[in-house]
Parts: sequence; structure tokens; C-alpha cells
Amino acid sequence: MQVNAASQGHANALPTLHVEGLGVHYGALIALQNVSWEVRRGELLGIIGPNGAGKSSCYDAVTAMVTRMGRVVLEGRDVTAVPPYGLASLGIKRAFQQNAFFDDLSVMDNLIAALGKRAHASLFGSVVNPAGAARKRAAACDYAATQLVRFGVPAVYHDRSPKEIPYGVQRMLSIALAYGDGATVLLLDEPAAGLGGEDMAKLVALLGELKREGVALVVIEHHMDLIMAVADRICVLDLGRQLAYGTPIEIQQDARVLEAYLGKPQ
Repeated sequence: MQVNAASQGHANALPTLHVEGLGVHYGALIALQNVSWEVRRGELLGIIGPNGAGKSSCYDAVTAMVTRMGRVVLEGRDVTAVPPYGLASLGIKRAFQQNAFFDDLSVMDNLIAALGKRAHASLFGSVVNPAGAARKRAAACDYAATQLVRFGVPAVYHDRSPKEIPYGVQRMLSIALAYGDGATVLLLDEPAAGLGGEDMAKLVALLGELKREGVALVVIEHHMDLIMAVADRICVLDLGRQLAYGTPIEIQQDARVLEAYLGKPQ
């Protein structure tokens, strides 16, 4: 894999997502302290660090899942006070580290459920215009089928329960569900966990496609080859604090990172 640099086309763009001074405390325990970073459309920011470094706490802070300090700004708008469901409606979407599906629904119906209003008419609309509601559902099914294939979930799995499909396909399904009907910012927590070979190649291709479409990606990852290949910038956390922030090349050459995470320099 080769290291990528930030794309010139987005170098001067305003940040799509900017976080400043994020902090999370659980009583006397400091899980995150004074962390700041930003990501633009068509860029991928990697967040790395040892276990317990505060990576998941950082995601929880960004998406208002925990009480936190600091600011979160989306396309110039301060969204610090917006609740999690409000952030999703504004375009900040998140996939969690563990796969989470509706096992009693098919793969297709899982995605349709994630489409919300795009797939489902209101109760009033269903009563007064059942034909319109049916057309809306049919259009959503077509969209879901296309999206699933695009995200690496072949049509042969669409009618199965998520627990009946291969693990690598489950990981891709989790990303499709997080993306839903579109995302301005997509946060992924260890999407490459347990993947290898062809599954890893499919993930790399998908991340590249989303970048080209202008999605701002923020990815927590332990797979160093992957993150060094796809990231435009990397934020390194250690013991809840921001240890380093820069391009993959800068991170690879940072003595503090080499000592704290990648291994002591020779």
C-alpha cells in the first residue's frame, strides 16, 4: 500500500467537521482531554492510538453520546448542543465497532429501516394516499438494492438474515446502514477489524469511492497499513490526549508516535 496525501482540490476548502478542545471525564478518570481536529469533504482523517487511548470516547464526544467539553462545528455551524438524533439528520453518521443488526429482518429490510422517511410514509399519508405510500416503498427497495451492492453486499444475501451472511459482508453492511440515505460526515470505528485479503481490498475501494463522492470520513483503525494508505491526515491519541496530528508521512516520522504506539525508533 502507498501513503496518500491530502487532495489538492480540498486543500483550501473550509472544514466540513471541526472539533475543538474535546474532553470527556468519567468522575476522576480523564478519558479525553483537549483534542482538536478537522476533516474536509473528500478527505479521510484517521484516528489511531493504543487500546485505552480515548479513540471511542472521541467518537462518543463528537456524536453527543456522552457529556463532554469542547465544540463541534459542522460546515461552519456550531452543533455542540445538538442531540445525537439531530446530528444524524444533519448528515453526521456513525458506525459502531461491533456489528449491530435487526436479526429478525432481512439484509434488505435492515437498510430500508435505516432509510427512515425516504422509505416510510407517515400514518396520515398511508391512509389518504396508500398508492403513493406503496410507490415510495418500492422506490426505497430499488434504492436499497443498489446501495447494498455498491457497499459490497451482493444481491444473493439481500433476503437473508444478517447473521446468515459472511463476516466480511456483515462489516460492509454495517457501513451501508450507517450511511443510510447519505452522509456528509461518516465516522467508522475499526471497519477493517477481522478483515483480510479480498474483504480488505473491497473496503479500501469503498473508502476511496466515498472520498471521491465528497464524503468526509473519520476512521478509527488499528490496521496500520490500511490507515497509512487511505488517510489524508492522522490524529494520534495516547492516554486521552492528542499526541500528534499530521499527514501519514509526518506521523510515521514522529518519534513520540514511534515510541508510544508504533514501537521505539531504532
